[in-house]
Amino acid sequence: MHIDDIHNPVLAARLQHRIDRKTKPLGALGRLETLALQLGLILGSETPQLREAQVLVCAGDHGLAARGVSAYPSDVTWQMVENFLAGGAAVSVLARQHGLALTVVDCGVRHDFAPRPGLLSRKLGPGTADSAQGPAMSAAQCEQAIANGRAIVAQLPGNAVLLGEMGIGNTSAASLLLAALTGHPLADCVGAGTGLDEAGMARKRALLAQVLERHAGARAPLEALAAFGGFEIATLVGAVLQAAAERRVIVVDGFISSAAVLVATRLAPQVTQRCVFSHRSDECGHGLMLRHLGPDPQTPARALLDMGLRLGEGSGAVLAWPLLQSACAILAEMASFESAGVSDKDS
Repeated sequence: MHIDDIHNPVLAARLQHRIDRKTKPLGALGRLETLALQLGLILGSETPQLREAQVLVCAGDHGLAARGVSAYPSDVTWQMVENFLAGGAAVSVLARQHGLALTVVDCGVRHDFAPRPGLLSRKLGPGTADSAQGPAMSAAQCEQAIANGRAIVAQLPGNAVLLGEMGIGNTSAASLLLAALTGHPLADCVGAGTGLDEAGMARKRALLAQVLERHAGARAPLEALAAFGGFEIATLVGAVLQAAAERRVIVVDGFISSAAVLVATRLAPQVTQRCVFSHRSDECGHGLMLRHLGPDPQTPARALLDMGLRLGEGSGAVLAWPLLQSACAILAEMASFESAGVSDKDS
């Protein structure tokens, strides 16, 4: 899939000049200036405006979870979806605080939900298959999940989407995708997820090593995605591709959302130009993943926050949202030396 390069040298120069002429020393606002430049390039404006931002939380269960790769049972997936919809989850509270619309997608949860506002049903089954026994998804299911993600974003208003997910066992899927697509040793990609103890971590590493070996031939992006799952990650891949094609700002949450971006970049490398990485997760593989999501092979992606978060569900993306708003406000509202009648250092 082709995604256009957003870099426009003329616009970039105008944006940088506008930033440099604000009433401050050059570079004094640090990474907020870099963020302002990126948002201007994504949205094609010297005064970018963020409109009707959407929080998209994709949920799905994983067959591998029955083997004890998480500290929590699979039922927590559907219970947390109910918590999202009731407004009691962290992402619900934070989205409400910042006036952000929240949509939850049942991509394949092992539970039947009553229809209600804020919930989309795009269920592909009662969770993925056990990837220790075979592919988590069929090729057709994988393609349908991606198509679902694309269609969902195409119907959402606004020019920014904040990614989130829910699925017991999905740190295992993300770790497997990271190892398969980058070649990093699996041991460096596997973390404690929801909080496994040392014995649990040993079991998780051993099991995931068996899964990775079973699917040793699955190294192409869609093959790896189908092999390891899950439905929610594949749906997010489609959401990322569609948002990038529409030049929306994509605010990426943590480890699992970044895994979806990793797959998407293997299909369309320019995707990362539209991505703002909200935070560096406390999950150990996330730092490795960010190395592969930067603007070039020598430059890792830099997350805006580093707060030891490992909750998922879009919580870090929403926490970082005010920084994007501030970057746009600086471009639009902060006075220049000329407009404020302030002498700069060369005057």
